[in-house]
Amino acid sequence: MEIIKQEENYVERSSKQERYDKRLILKIVKEVEEGLPRKEANRKYGLGASALSTWMKKYGSEHYHQNLKRKSYSKLQKRTIVSAIEQGRMSVKEAQVAYNIKTEKTIRSWLSKFKEEKVDICIETQPQMAKQKPSNTEALEKALQEAELKIKALNTLIDVAEDQLKIDIRKKSGAKQS
Repeated sequence: MEIIKQEENYVERSSKQERYDKRLILKIVKEVEEGLPRKEANRKYGLGASALSTWMKKYGSEHYHQNLKRKSYSKLQKRTIVSAIEQGRMSVKEAQVAYNIKTEKTIRSWLSKFKEEKVDICIETQPQMAKQKPSNTEALEKALQEAELKIKALNTLIDVAEDQLKIDIRKKSGAKQS
């Protein structure tokens, strides 16, 4: 027989199948909102694993529910935080405090995620032509067109750079070679 009584007189719970007194539920919810850790409330009142979560959702104050919402971070924000840590400008703990992130584990997961992305970018892949059979003329023509477009884009980029920076990037014909 489980008995739950505090300063106020709550109805006793004679078996686990019986419901808790609503006054007790509201008291427990209030205590959690005021800072009592959930694990401690579960232990103190002999609650099951999901009872307190259900009560907090059902009876928690508006203020409590607003503060529960997860803050989401954009990829740019995550990359900024990860870069700052990787460059040594701040530690994981400093980033957690500075950006109001709940746990260090969140930041550490971002670190590993972005490391994997960097590895994926750096993995060398075979060029298109190496994958294709020489007898496939359509594929070769397509690869040639792509290569010509790339050359045109690079030449345009060099032209713009030479114009804006006022320097000669291309080697001039007849220039002295050492």
